[in-house]
Amino acid sequence: MRIIKLVVLLLVAAVGMATAQQKKKSLLTAKISTPTVQCESCKNRIERYMSQEEGVESVKVDIKKHITTIKYWDDRTNIENVKTGIANAGYDADNVTANPESYSKLPTCCKKPEDGGGMDKGKKH
Repeated sequence: MRIIKLVVLLLVAAVGMATAQQKKKSLLTAKISTPTVQCESCKNRIERYMSQEEGVESVKVDIKKHITTIKYWDDRTNIENVKTGIANAGYDADNVTANPESYSKLPTCCKKPEDGGGMDKGKKH
């Protein structure tokens, strides 16, 4: 009888440890400042680029507020990878500066005003 109790106790302990070791996955939402987003082309470029990133569930860029809202799975990526992904698309993301090579490939309308970019008030993109 003692052996059966011991075996049951060991099985319960093993299951408990296995459950504790499994990382619980969560869908997190992050709001990231993207101050260099200027037009619809910027919005589309970030949304298209980030939707292909590992662990990213959804992306929504608010052009007027310069905020990008991203939902991502924390067991597949993290906030720093998300910011780096936006930077690799050519845009600043919070404290991460845009990748210079990617930024140089952006259309003129998507570049910073000090670099000759920005939207003309009369033009739609």
